[in-house]
Amino acid sequence: MSGGGNNATISFPGPEWAMLWPDAFDNFQLDIVGFLAILGEGSVAANAQVAALSRLFYLPRLIPAPQALLWPNRPSTLPPQTASVTAVSSGNVKDHVHHVAHVLLGEEMPTFMVRCVEVRKRVARRTATRMDTILRGQPVRAKTQSPEFEAPSVKAKATGPLAWVTVLGFSLSLALFIISIIFGDGMSLLATILLSFLSTLVGVGNKWSLRLPRRPQGSVPPVGDVVIRYPNGSYLVVKCDEDVARELYFAPEEIEYNIKSPAAFRIIGLVGTLMLMLGVIALANARLELQFAWAGAYILINIAQWTAAALPSRMHWDLSCYDVKEQGVVGGPKNPNFTEALWKAIMFTKSTRWVKNGKAAPQTETWDLWLREAQEKAQDIQESKCDTLTDPAWTNGKAAKGTVWEDPEHWKPKEAWDGLNNEVNEAQKINAKHPMQAV
Repeated sequence: MSGGGNNATISFPGPEWAMLWPDAFDNFQLDIVGFLAILGEGSVAANAQVAALSRLFYLPRLIPAPQALLWPNRPSTLPPQTASVTAVSSGNVKDHVHHVAHVLLGEEMPTFMVRCVEVRKRVARRTATRMDTILRGQPVRAKTQSPEFEAPSVKAKATGPLAWVTVLGFSLSLALFIISIIFGDGMSLLATILLSFLSTLVGVGNKWSLRLPRRPQGSVPPVGDVVIRYPNGSYLVVKCDEDVARELYFAPEEIEYNIKSPAAFRIIGLVGTLMLMLGVIALANARLELQFAWAGAYILINIAQWTAAALPSRMHWDLSCYDVKEQGVVGGPKNPNFTEALWKAIMFTKSTRWVKNGKAAPQTETWDLWLREAQEKAQDIQESKCDTLTDPAWTNGKAAKGTVWEDPEHWKPKEAWDGLNNEVNEAQKINAKHPMQAV
């Protein structure tokens, strides 16, 4: 049984029942192809902020789910990572790791693992290039204090995966534009213009620059070592100066949008929403051959966008301004329990002050006694240069050599804690039996 204008064919159950398939090209129905234009929101939002650093974000192109970038209120910060961050010397404490710091050192660490890295800022002055201003999101020369600037600084990768996704989206838009003219399909041409330049409008509204506050210059920066304690009980000790500590962990990451007015951005969002709706309507009225081309284009760009979103964040950021060198400890970074992990973190810092400031250990009598003993033992820790690292994570393809810390006395932190805990329990029992003696 066939329906009128919608080419619908129905096969009723019975002796003549058969599985029916479209028997001609004109019987295909792709009116819903416009729905493909709004799929893939998660993959677009995953890297939206780093993508908006590059000026390629202005390029008219095909993007999946453009509504993901038409949010009513733009984010004021980069997404942080949950962790306890404590400065060893200054006592500063934060309950999260800034996004840039997590991208730089956010390697996956199993429970009770302890690692240590030394982070230094590379200071190399050079003239800004077009690659810096166009692809990496660096401010133009007119906005810098001088023609030279400290480089390389934190920015987007010039030729990272997101750049290639952008080029693919532009190529698909260009191909659809040409095909629409060849086939003489005005509605497809209109959809191409609306949905492609929607990405340009979104780029104008979301383009931003990253500002990492720095300590006032004029003096030698003090030591700013930081201990990061993750929820699974693992530790990352970062040896750095106060400039790096403030830039990565304690000063806020400032997002400076080119369009600063919230009202102006909402108007851009309104116009973008209208362009999206009109583009989808135009696409639904395109010829069948063009709808097939649109469906293929959206499938390709969604695959590319999801692939880019699945890659590690560090592949989208250029953090070559930081020099990272890993340090090790005798016995390796893995530990069987909380006490062993805490002791190795103390070995790297030679201090227990941060433990109390960051509430890294329970506040009990046993732990107070153990921390006093650990502080004394930590003063005997020795370091050896250019030794072999065990199970390194930040070697960058180089030989696994670096500074290795060692306890010459081979103190047993868990056994020491157990002994102290037994002593405290015995004392509490005696005090409970003879309260007057305790007084």
